[in-house]
Amino acid sequence: MKRTAAILTILCLSCGMLSACGSDTALLTATDYELDKDTDETSRGISVGDDSETFLAAYGEYEILTSVDGGDYQLLAAEEIPFSESSVKTILPTFFIDGLAIGTDQFCKDNDIEKKDLLAYLNSEAYLSAHTVVYFYLSFSWENGVITEISSESMDYNADAAYYDEE
Repeated sequence: MKRTAAILTILCLSCGMLSACGSDTALLTATDYELDKDTDETSRGISVGDDSETFLAAYGEYEILTSVDGGDYQLLAAEEIPFSESSVKTILPTFFIDGLAIGTDQFCKDNDIEKKDLLAYLNSEAYLSAHTVVYFYLSFSWENGVITEISSESMDYNADAAYYDEE
């Protein structure tokens, strides 16, 4: 059940990433996804109990996908995220191809693909046989404007691609 929920979350996040094709955004590095398990602190010093001002000082320039009260994830501008709502989840996603972070807009342009075709392209057997594709994301749970939980997750498309085959 937990695996299914993770898969559905990643699919929603990936769909949200598709909306980024066509705009330049800053990219997180692999070390930005490191989370100290003892302190629940990110590599940028964000931890449980921090508020939105502290969070945005560290991550405000990056793509932030947001879900309010369990709804679908949306790409919102940092100043539009309703941190004070009762239950909010924010996610910072990045695709890494062959170990390098990619901007989805540039990737779409370089490979002459439409944004709607990005996931199918990255997930294709031909692409995965020639490249390593890993999707990283930091997830923050919020209650009433304060971070209550942080996790760092990744999905290796080369190892887990079968979960994403379209039916």
